[in-house]
Amino acid sequence: MANFYKDNDSLKHYLNHPLMSKIVELKERNFADADKYDYAPQNFEDAMDSYDRVLEIVGDICANIIAENAEDVDHEGPVVKNGHVNYATGTQKNLDACRKAGLMGMAMPRRLGGLNFPITPYIMAADIVSRADAGFENLWGLQDCAETIYEFASEEQKQKYIPRVCQGETMSMDLTEPDAGSDLQSVMLKATKKEDGSYVLNGVKRFITNGDSDIHLVLARSEEGSKDGRGLSMFIYDKRKGGVTVRRIENKMGIKGSPTCELVYKDAPAELVGSTRLGLIKYVMALMNGARLGIAAQSVGLSEAAYREALAYAKDRKQFGKAIIEFPAVAEILSTMKAKLDASRALLYACTRFVDMYKVYDDIAKERPLTIEEKKEQKYYSRLADAFTPLAKGMTSEYCNQNTYDCIQIHGGSGFMKDYTCERLYRDARITSIYEGTTQLQVVAAIRHVTTGTYLNKIHEFETMQVKTEDEAIKNILVDMTQQYADAVQAVMGVDDTKYHDFMARRLVEMAGNIIMGYLLLEDAQSDDSFRRSLNVYVKYGQAEVARHASFIGNFRPEQISDYLY
Repeated sequence: MANFYKDNDSLKHYLNHPLMSKIVELKERNFADADKYDYAPQNFEDAMDSYDRVLEIVGDICANIIAENAEDVDHEGPVVKNGHVNYATGTQKNLDACRKAGLMGMAMPRRLGGLNFPITPYIMAADIVSRADAGFENLWGLQDCAETIYEFASEEQKQKYIPRVCQGETMSMDLTEPDAGSDLQSVMLKATKKEDGSYVLNGVKRFITNGDSDIHLVLARSEEGSKDGRGLSMFIYDKRKGGVTVRRIENKMGIKGSPTCELVYKDAPAELVGSTRLGLIKYVMALMNGARLGIAAQSVGLSEAAYREALAYAKDRKQFGKAIIEFPAVAEILSTMKAKLDASRALLYACTRFVDMYKVYDDIAKERPLTIEEKKEQKYYSRLADAFTPLAKGMTSEYCNQNTYDCIQIHGGSGFMKDYTCERLYRDARITSIYEGTTQLQVVAAIRHVTTGTYLNKIHEFETMQVKTEDEAIKNILVDMTQQYADAVQAVMGVDDTKYHDFMARRLVEMAGNIIMGYLLLEDAQSDDSFRRSLNVYVKYGQAEVARHASFIGNFRPEQISDYLY
């Protein structure tokens, strides 16, 4: 039988990254749970075996249930009946399979019913699920909202809600409104405090993924008369309490199995999470970072599906007496697709490891004071996670869109027809560079790590890497690219004009991404020769991209900026 984990060796490569040893040891608190739970690992090897076995189950369900249902789900879609969502038949089967396999609440602690997985193997599961059906990943992946409850809610709320998620109840994050998309400071859904100290919510939310979920995290305005982010708080709404109805499901281009809802709140009872006024500036920021990592995984999964569809078609399709893969023009597209896919996955799992490291130290700090060395590591990895999350979300989603485009191109006219999977992949991919913060907003988040040197410092760390003889020429190219990048940063920041800085920001962020992804593939190739082809293709591709951006910046006169801005 097919298995979407076992047929992808790169996943095992990243699961076995050297840093995983420390991540697992810290996550498991030196395997203290071994005497409390019969399914807790005894040691590192036992933990890795557990991740491997669970990912095999994920791969099996994805290949033989979720992927098989994907086309029917795309056609049927969810519907609204009596103010609530009825999932497509295939979606319900998918959810049932995941619940029975215990694949909900994977990253939650065992004491709350979870598997206590680090972020890295959990995101691998999201990667695999997305390859099967990106729309379903939105439902399954929103279990990550439980992380926000775990980080910021009271112990009573953790005990009340997280076990329900681990048992299979679904979640949503209700943030955006008709007049507040990316500008969440404009949220106006009203939270009113009653005499008994409880809250009720009134207003409308729009574009809410899985909006009829069992448990909602809701951003609402709790401070009367406020107009900015300081008046917003985070709440939990429990569907069992009533008070929220689905007005409609959006008719979307893609990810049709995932219901995107407009919700009406009418005196819906809700519980405050943490402190008032911190809803946007603290809790939503943490929530969005997790969501952006999930979209990066979704993008990689879609890129994987697109590459495999394109490769299979190119091998099978005959023109002029031979398979079209034998034509250099087609082979060139495939090699670039594979390079972008591998570079995307390398960046994704570098990011998850950084997130794992800082989050586990955050969690340990709730139990005991961190040592000086631990605080230093926490700060180091927190900064890298903050820098790599928008880079990963931005770069992988753009490459996902490019790869699904190229998949259709290889299929030719057939790719334009709904008979082929690539047409659905193309539609599903388009949203990845839009939701949970557009690519342009990822640039806004990433650019400060250009100007403060976070990316350049990490690149210089990569430069100390010892490489095999056959990779020295590629490393030299990366060193030259780094100099072009450093010169471009200096040239842009040397101009005292914030509009000019913003205008050039995307180019600088992409240059950093090209170099970092090249180095990550170089690192992978030192232990696994299967990455060497993608390394060579991607670095040559990145070299051209960096040179293109450097040329634009070098030849652009700052006084021309008004000619480009509306």
